[in-house]
Amino acid sequence: MAGLPRAALNYLERELELGLEAIPLRAPGMREQGRPGVDSSLVEPAIRQAADLDVLREVLGDCRRCKLCSDRSNIVFGVGNPDAGLMFVGEGPGEEEDKQGVPFVGRAGALLTDIITKGMGLRREDVYIANVVKCRPPGNRNPQPDEIVACEPFLARQIEIIEPKVLVSLGTFATQALLKNRIAISKQRGVWSDYNGVPLMPTFHPAYLLRNPSGKRIVWGDIKLVMQKMGISPLARR
Repeated sequence: MAGLPRAALNYLERELELGLEAIPLRAPGMREQGRPGVDSSLVEPAIRQAADLDVLREVLGDCRRCKLCSDRSNIVFGVGNPDAGLMFVGEGPGEEEDKQGVPFVGRAGALLTDIITKGMGLRREDVYIANVVKCRPPGNRNPQPDEIVACEPFLARQIEIIEPKVLVSLGTFATQALLKNRIAISKQRGVWSDYNGVPLMPTFHPAYLLRNPSGKRIVWGDIKLVMQKMGISPLARR
């Protein structure tokens, strides 16, 4: 957590002592001077000033902002249409994503692709896909609070640049990071929320569906709500 402001360090240390596993990324009562939900003191000016995704990727560079850099093979920035109306946000890269530098290309990624193409009738390249953290947590463990704090400004700026009409958060950590809460995904999925004016639909992560195939019907119900919001008719699906 080196390099974080002392106020942020104190907050993280206190929360970790309480057993925190995922955090709201702004301490209670902290004044917001930049984009809503992100403490401007944690955001590099170059991130705020990045005019497009290519510039933002250059700002990210060979990132050494948290300890995840020590074990990664590739940074997994994001992929898809920079003008996408629909954006999916996951937790973090897995083994295959780390190897290829592309999000959601493993088994869970194949399932997400099926949801997009076979379920929604879209092409994968029509949407944008990113993660909360851009480097693989060792052993596919959950991202830790300091890692989320270090990486979240890049995700926030990605969303600002893309300006999607709808966000879909995949799983607990993506949902908690975007909505700044600690509520279980089972209690948030299927209910519209708001991320800085963008409608956000939380749903289960595709990796969860690989372990619990019965959840596919639940996720399909959530995806149909997304399709309704975007005006995508099931009859128009390819």
